[in-house]
Amino acid sequence: MSFIIAIGGLALLVLIHEAGHFIVARAVGMRPRKFYIFFPPALVKTTRGGIEYGIGSIPLGGYVKIPGMHRPAAGDVDAQFGRALDESPWLARHTAEVKDALEREDLEAAKAAMPELEAALERAQLSEAAQRSAEKGLTDLEDALSADAYWRAPASKRVAVIFAGPFANFVFCIVLLAVVYMLGVPAGVTRTVDRVTDASPAVAAGLQAGDVIVAVDGAPMKNFEDVRDGIGDSKGDPVALTVRRDGELVELQPVEPELIDGRYRIGFIPAPFYQDYSAGPAIAKAFEQTGDVTVAIGQSLGGIVTGSTRDDVSSAVGIVEQSAQVVEAGLRYYLGVLALISLSLALLNLLPLLPLDGGHIAFSIAEKIRGRAIPRVAYERASVIGIALVLLLFFIGLSNDINRLRGG
Repeated sequence: MSFIIAIGGLALLVLIHEAGHFIVARAVGMRPRKFYIFFPPALVKTTRGGIEYGIGSIPLGGYVKIPGMHRPAAGDVDAQFGRALDESPWLARHTAEVKDALEREDLEAAKAAMPELEAALERAQLSEAAQRSAEKGLTDLEDALSADAYWRAPASKRVAVIFAGPFANFVFCIVLLAVVYMLGVPAGVTRTVDRVTDASPAVAAGLQAGDVIVAVDGAPMKNFEDVRDGIGDSKGDPVALTVRRDGELVELQPVEPELIDGRYRIGFIPAPFYQDYSAGPAIAKAFEQTGDVTVAIGQSLGGIVTGSTRDDVSSAVGIVEQSAQVVEAGLRYYLGVLALISLSLALLNLLPLLPLDGGHIAFSIAEKIRGRAIPRVAYERASVIGIALVLLLFFIGLSNDINRLRGG
């Protein structure tokens, strides 16, 4: 059950991210064509209002298909209908009209030629693979030529649509952390025993979870610091604890503390006490923690390059495994971890690498500065580099996760 909750949490973060893109795209006049959690092929899908909604079978993220991410070019025709032309060369006279119009940058003429090309493709006797490729080519070209195509929008709208995904994750992080602060966060520890360490002197003494330590060697203990000092000052000599258990005082058997990390201990974990906040202070605390974690994540990403933090990288496998462990620790801990994963997702996506959101933002800004579109081939070459770096990061994380799961 813990793993199901952990996977569900990650799916929720992806849904929120893609919903950010989706909502802002619709708000600025770009009607998305698809909205998917995870990547296709689809496990389930449905079409509502001309938009295909689905859950993919590859759990590596999700996507919103926004029409016309790139300005259509003549080379797109050869790339998209190459298979169909190989099998039915007579289609060339129909693709040529679209291609010639795109070479002249006469987009209206290209759009006007599309119905004839579509009709010709319906008459052609094509293999299943060629037919599928041709249908995708038609859809992509029609989207790129549509009035609501992404590439037609001003740079400010394009940046807004792309930035909306990471921003949604950032807002969700703030909301979750504010909820955690309102539920209460650990503000210290008490004299109450949360759990007893296995094979420790505390076990031999008979200490139990839920016991409240009221005295050490007969000396009253007012707080955990008194208990810690009372045991630590023993210098390893036997100490006897007095605890309150089920409303009664119980004298435990004397035991010899062990020297661990420079301090004498008997082996128990004290229970924390929590401080809760009202909504305003909770939100302020959430922003403060988000800022601190953002700086730490930035330093960690820099450390990956130098190798100093490479062992800390985790993949989706490790995130699910660790999230499942936190689920068992309690709701507030799980919400806190989910918030930080949401923040990590936002910051990772803002890296200026294609196909990440940060890469699309960087290219939109570059196009605004240069005053014209960047060729699609430049996008594709940058995407190859970006995908390679993202995959490298994924495999580093996966390798670390496998080692951790093996106990390495």
